[in-house]
Parts: sequence; structure tokens; C-alpha cells
Amino acid sequence: MEKDIGKIQKNDQSDIVLRIDDFGGKRGFTVREFVTSDRYTGFTKAGVRILAKDFPKFKEMVNSVSEEEMQAEPEISEEPKETKEKPAKKAPKSQEELPDY
Repeated sequence: MEKDIGKIQKNDQSDIVLRIDDFGGKRGFTVREFVTSDRYTGFTKAGVRILAKDFPKFKEMVNSVSEEEMQAEPEISEEPKETKEKPAKKAPKSQEELPDY
């Protein structure tokens, strides 16, 4: 069984397709990229498949996102984040400083 639920345009040559399908004898919900170009027309490897048994949890997670959260402007920090660098280890100067194994 394959049933297309809908699609969202990604760009001039690609759409994101949502569908219910059976793959390997297991039903699932698939979100995949579909390309239409001179070189290739069809689904790409990019995407995700949610097994039917996991779909209720997936749906719950998606429904937990509010419209307000999706419309919020991202906060832009003007200060660069500091990265903690580990100090470099000193090389042994002589054979006496090498560890015994």
C-alpha cells in the first residue's frame, strides 16, 4: 500500500513528500525528498521512515510544537561562544620521564 498524504515544496526541483507505505512487510510513515530534474526524477535517499508502531509517539511529539514556537524569531548572540581548549600535553624530555608499561 502506498498513499501520498501531501507534499511541501523545498525548492524549484525538490519536494518533501509525506506518505504511508509498506516496506519490508512493515507499514510506516515516510518523509522523503522527491527530485525532478534533467538528470534524475524520483525519490532521493534523504528522508526518514517512522514505523507504524512508533507513529503515535511521533505524532505526539509533532503536535507538542506550538504555532507560536514556530513563529518566534531566533535569538542572535553577538558575542562568540568561548570554547574550552584542553592544554597540550608536554612531550617527555628523557627516557626517565616515560611511563613504565
